[in-house]
Amino acid sequence: MKLNSGHTVKASYIGYLTQAITINFSSLLFVNFEAQYGISLSKISLLIAVSFLTQLLGDAFEAKFSAHLNTRVCVVLAHVCAVVGMTGFAWLPDLLPDPFIGLMICVIISAIGGGIIEVLISPIVEACPTKEKSAAMSLLHSFYCWGLAGVVILSTLFFHFVGIEHWQILACLWAIIPAIGAVAFCFVPIYELPEEDSENTPAETEGHRSRFLLRSGIFWCFFIIMFCAGAAEQAMSQWASAFAESGLGVSKSLGDLLGPCAFALFMGCTRLFYAKASAKLNLVRFITASSVLCIVAYLITALAPVPLVSLIGCALCGLSVGVMWPGTYSLATVKIPYGGVRMFALLAMAGDIGCLVGPTAAGWIADLCGNNLKVSFVISTIFPLLIIILCRAIYKTSGGKKKKNTENR
Repeated sequence: MKLNSGHTVKASYIGYLTQAITINFSSLLFVNFEAQYGISLSKISLLIAVSFLTQLLGDAFEAKFSAHLNTRVCVVLAHVCAVVGMTGFAWLPDLLPDPFIGLMICVIISAIGGGIIEVLISPIVEACPTKEKSAAMSLLHSFYCWGLAGVVILSTLFFHFVGIEHWQILACLWAIIPAIGAVAFCFVPIYELPEEDSENTPAETEGHRSRFLLRSGIFWCFFIIMFCAGAAEQAMSQWASAFAESGLGVSKSLGDLLGPCAFALFMGCTRLFYAKASAKLNLVRFITASSVLCIVAYLITALAPVPLVSLIGCALCGLSVGVMWPGTYSLATVKIPYGGVRMFALLAMAGDIGCLVGPTAAGWIADLCGNNLKVSFVISTIFPLLIIILCRAIYKTSGGKKKKNTENR
């Protein structure tokens, strides 16, 4: 059987499931790590920062050397790193004198895989010969949401019926998915984005293209939007479980299901909806409307007097942020067609910076306010507000360019 672009897209879906596993599995075990290994929660919280920082460094490396790297080798290596990191959780903490060092090593190795997947999978799918690019991109990113929901639901079921004390077995079971992805990417065709275009590319060499990209005002608009998208998404996603348990008095299992799980499911629904209706929607306006809903959702979560309403606000936040990350990728590809893999790497880096800054800042603010995450959520509305402002600027710029091109013709 001859493999085609459809098989490439399906392999890419496995890549985003892998990313969801590597980012979110360990966070479900933080309390267990404290009990089993005697590690303080303050030290365990470093795992989140190190994970996103590692992905950030991977994004920077890909942005610098993307033109010199073999895409297939890098993607296969990313899945292998995920396998090594996930299986390492089962034995490395017990092998080393300090279990925390073992956990940190596993998180770093897994994050290397997740970071490479974030940078390379999106341009691979964008380069596939499909008709609806925005729809394909949104559907791809929805698999991160299904992966996140699956990790929470299936892990919760495993802990309930098998026992959380056997979590090492579950870590090895989750490693099966990236192993399948590694094998798949050894064989599926890999497509490359065009680096030059005789009409649209204002430069002829890689160095010139890069300098033009960094001097482009609209690129920096997308860069900041990606930063805000990552911050708005993760500030809620990373703290939803803790907020439900400590702020709303909900049990951990129920908090995980109604907090991060509901957040992920609603985020996935948005991406699935956009994948189906992308041809009929204006992406700039859709992102703007989603940002408005994000502000409302954060305020509902923080200020609602009834816990159930606050959890509904959390789910609405997932619904609102769903289009921001993939939508920005698709919009940037249209507005900056000469960006290539380097543009995807830089935008992924911006998103990962936001993923690092958003939840970290929320934690610091909550700590300064007496462990009050409600204050953090109110302040986090600044991220979707910035997206609204920048989308307005992009809309005006696009309108001006369209008018100018019409006059020239």
